[in-house]
Amino acid sequence: MPRKIVARKSPIHGNGVFAAAPIRKGERVIEYKGRRRTHEEVDNDVGGDVDSGHTFLFTLNDDWVIDASYEGNDARWINHSCDPNCEALIEEDEGGDSRKDRVFIEAIRDIRPGEELSYNYGITLAERHTPRLKKIWACLCGSPKCTGTMLQPKR
Repeated sequence: MPRKIVARKSPIHGNGVFAAAPIRKGERVIEYKGRRRTHEEVDNDVGGDVDSGHTFLFTLNDDWVIDASYEGNDARWINHSCDPNCEALIEEDEGGDSRKDRVFIEAIRDIRPGEELSYNYGITLAERHTPRLKKIWACLCGSPKCTGTMLQPKR
């Protein structure tokens, strides 16, 4: 079966993931894979600081984070957009083991071949979203709906 997606350079930012074949609304495109790490392990790591504006971290639940810097797949290259064509869905482990929860990227509308896949990262930081942090976490999606930052309003 031919692959439905391909990773390559993106006009949004760095690398991106593009449809190589039509993808239908509701279709699971790829699982977000990487090493399971605790929040404490990630917080103590030098690679994922708030000031970098770059992350391969996906919060899985209150206990675990998927770190696609280690054993990650092409899902880590899917860029953020304020007007995405995909969403990230967390599937909880049926046995209740939160370490085994999984993340899937699913199309929220039909996607044409050649179109870049994107989802809203939903990033909120514990600290105040200052103009400096909003600039570090700038969004480059180019959508008319673009907020200018990947940071989401605090609730």
